[in-house]
Amino acid sequence: MVGQAVMFLTGWPFAAAGITYLIGRRNKTMRNLVACMAAGMELLVAVLCLAGYAAGGMRADTAVCIENFCGRGLYFVWDGFRAIYVCIAAFMWLVSTVFSVEYMKHYRNQNRYYLFLLVTLGATMGVFLSADLFTTFLFFEIMSFTSYVWVAQDEKKASLRAAETYLAVAVIGGLVMLMGLFLLEYMWGSLHMDSLGAYSGAPGTDRRMLWAAGLCMLFGFGAKAGAVPLHIWLPKAHPAAPAPASALLSGILTKTGIFGILILSFRLFGEDRAWGSMMLLVGVATMVTGAVLALFSVDLKRTLACSS
Repeated sequence: MVGQAVMFLTGWPFAAAGITYLIGRRNKTMRNLVACMAAGMELLVAVLCLAGYAAGGMRADTAVCIENFCGRGLYFVWDGFRAIYVCIAAFMWLVSTVFSVEYMKHYRNQNRYYLFLLVTLGATMGVFLSADLFTTFLFFEIMSFTSYVWVAQDEKKASLRAAETYLAVAVIGGLVMLMGLFLLEYMWGSLHMDSLGAYSGAPGTDRRMLWAAGLCMLFGFGAKAGAVPLHIWLPKAHPAAPAPASALLSGILTKTGIFGILILSFRLFGEDRAWGSMMLLVGVATMVTGAVLALFSVDLKRTLACSS
């Protein structure tokens, strides 16, 4: 039951994206309806899974695995922490998809928009449900590339420049994060989240290499979260993207970065005071910078970006 639910939550948006695109080539009204129904079904399954978990009937102690994918396998897990993320993401996606029906009427390439809207939903669910850092990285990069299309949707010069900045930050952040994963793999031979705490606290662990890996991954997650000084894409991408996509960029996609930072902080550096102090400084700097930029903003979507 757990495995089927997790695989549905991750795989269904990808399948629905293809169905929506094919229907949209013939009937735009039906395409919009199918896209809303797909997002609604995602939310329904997520809420049912959360209810089952809260009632004690849907608990998973072991990860769900797709073996031999890319030679490593993909690992997913369902727990209360992830359930909250998944339900909030599914709810916001449904609201944004319904809002898109009216808002996107005067945009070109609507078929492309709905295709990547749903693909990004699947990638986001993959991030939130991932049980090892390789799975997180893979879906994180898919999400970055597919959400790039949102920013470039109207294909104006300003939008394309904003999309280039967004993609550059995402790609550089992803490559630096990958270096961190290589270091962890070299140290322990495992990227499973549940085992990271035991490895990091084991006697003889090379703390310098662990910090190097942690900082590399923090760079990648911080870039998506909009942490200072990697926030440069936010004030540019938000005004360029359509309003429904801008809401998801602010409300959900930046939270995938926060999700990764939480995993790092609790799994790898839960007992490290220096890491906690550093995260405090980064958080305060980001909060103050965002607040100041928001005060001087005259564009509502830019204000939303800065406040994020």
